[in-house]
Amino acid sequence: PYLINSTKDVIASAQTGTGKTGAFGLPAIHLTNLELRKPQTIILCPTRELCIQIKNDLNNFSKYLLGLNIVAVYGGSSIEKQIKSLKKGAHIVVGTPGRTKDMIRRKRLSLRYIDRVILDEADEMLSMGFKEDIDAILDKTPDGKQTLLFSATMNKRILSITKKYMKEPVQIESEKINTSTKQVDHFYYMVQAKYRYEVLKRIADMNPDIYGIIFCRTRRETKEIANKLMHDGYNADALHGDLTQSQRDDVMSKFRKKRLQLLVATDVASRGIDVDNLSHIINYNFPDDPEIYVHRSGRTGRA
Repeated sequence: PYLINSTKDVIASAQTGTGKTGAFGLPAIHLTNLELRKPQTIILCPTRELCIQIKNDLNNFSKYLLGLNIVAVYGGSSIEKQIKSLKKGAHIVVGTPGRTKDMIRRKRLSLRYIDRVILDEADEMLSMGFKEDIDAILDKTPDGKQTLLFSATMNKRILSITKKYMKEPVQIESEKINTSTKQVDHFYYMVQAKYRYEVLKRIADMNPDIYGIIFCRTRRETKEIANKLMHDGYNADALHGDLTQSQRDDVMSKFRKKRLQLLVATDVASRGIDVDNLSHIINYNFPDDPEIYVHRSGRTGRA
């Protein structure tokens, strides 16, 4: 309601799975001038998967609204097709920072009529090193625009960018940021590091119907654990930044269809994965930031 009725800048934080896409997507659709066939809202997000997911959600929200055009632009896919879609006249553009900046540089995307900029999963975009791209994109937007920043975690780096990009932003929190969802039970096992993998296997053995994500810290550890599990006969695979886009899509498709029981992933690779009915989240290693632990946990008890 606030976004529909106000043009003030907003910093919003909410746990994963509570409907942030609806919170910014519905007002963006509602406020679009359909007769102006130019981009009026731009949504930036860290990964291709999240980009596609947001576009699909917005299409579902607006399926009874004739004439609204939503275009997704992201790397790892044909730029020519995306240019064609933009040429047809896009009202809302959802993009990853790199490809969006590329489209602006090629003069295929004009931000002249932008009314609102939405930074989704802003914390992750910063930790993935997109700050320069975001700066470059925001420099091309009109001064009078509304800037909305959405994030599951709220850290110092986020608060530092808000000073640069936003004018007296209103802060909205759906609930206390670092509380974990009530639908999740938390267990921990005290083991020596050398037995950690053995414990992981025991958990899988005790839960034959396990369907979950195993979080590792590094790409290397992710590959290593996934390879060991596959070698030992478990139905597992890895998701990390070294995979090509088609490999990532393939792994995700298998996991969504439950043809994979265990997905071994880094935090970055797992952003924007919406998979329902997970039974387990396993922290093979703790994250540095306690809020990321909450974010990982939220992958199971989706609201």
